Amino acid sequence: MTSKLFTSVRILFGVFLLFFGFDHFFNYIPFPEMAPKADAYFASLSSTGVMQMVGVVEIVSALAFIFNKYGALMAVILMSVSINAVLFHISLDPAKIYGALMLLILNISMLYFYRNQYNQLLKA
Repeated sequence: MTSKLFTSVRILFGVFLLFFGFDHFFNYIPFPEMAPKADAYFASLSSTGVMQMVGVVEIVSALAFIFNKYGALMAVILMSVSINAVLFHISLDPAKIYGALMLLILNISMLYFYRNQYNQLLKA
């Protein structure tokens, strides 16, 4: 049961990341208008290439989860993107936090499923 659940969540999360990761390059999702401060901040991130780097991290993470290679490592790396997305929405655009929360919840579930692979890293 756990193996099937893990596989399902892992692939679902991979497809989710792939879809949104490629959007950083091709802009095929029409996002609703953001609050003025959020829009200015997001424009700054986009103009400096930060959002494209986030897209690369999301795509690489997606492939790692879909093919189940280096998933434990990518779950840790992706956590910084997840936390920053939630913090962005909490502070600048709380009305549209649902996608960021979904990202964070799925990322935490990946960390949970890969928890045994972190034993050596967290050993005192």
